Amino acid sequence: MMEELSLNILDIVQNSIAAEGTKIEIGIEEDDAADRMVIRIKDNGRGMSPQLLAQVEDPFVTGRTTRKVGLGISFFKEAAETAGGSFHIGSQLGKGTWVTAEFQKSHIDRQPLGDVAGTLTSLILLNPDIDFFLNYRVNDDTFDFSTEEIREQLGGGIKLSHPDVISFISEYLSEHLRALNGGVGI
Repeated sequence: MMEELSLNILDIVQNSIAAEGTKIEIGIEEDDAADRMVIRIKDNGRGMSPQLLAQVEDPFVTGRTTRKVGLGISFFKEAAETAGGSFHIGSQLGKGTWVTAEFQKSHIDRQPLGDVAGTLTSLILLNPDIDFFLNYRVNDDTFDFSTEEIREQLGGGIKLSHPDVISFISEYLSEHLRALNGGVGI
């Protein structure tokens, strides 16, 4: 099992990239009144056949050719269910895949969310041509981030992987996510 939910997000997004996703949406929703946290990941990649989708939660079924075991989806599902939540995955060939993991936020076995800013910054650094979208909501406050918008601001001359841009993205994400969580690092 992974120690932080942000590592589960990283693994699922890596699956999206391997499936040739060019737009990857990450949604995180925390609702204190409902005692709920939901993480959603959606891509526009190849998608999965109904046969693969029916088996994808089995750790011994993987679409990867580099190894015969795929633990990421089963770990994410286990993390959600262990914390009083649920896990759903859907996919359509040629349209993409979507994953939803729901957690009881106060559950003693819920893993910490971890370093979302660092996870997203790493994904952008290593995949500067992919469009990443983050929507993070805590109760009534929302933070939206889009690499598409950053790219538009930069014009065409500077890549997202440029050290100054990555530094800005890292600081921007960290600052806004801390503010969203009442100044507490997540």
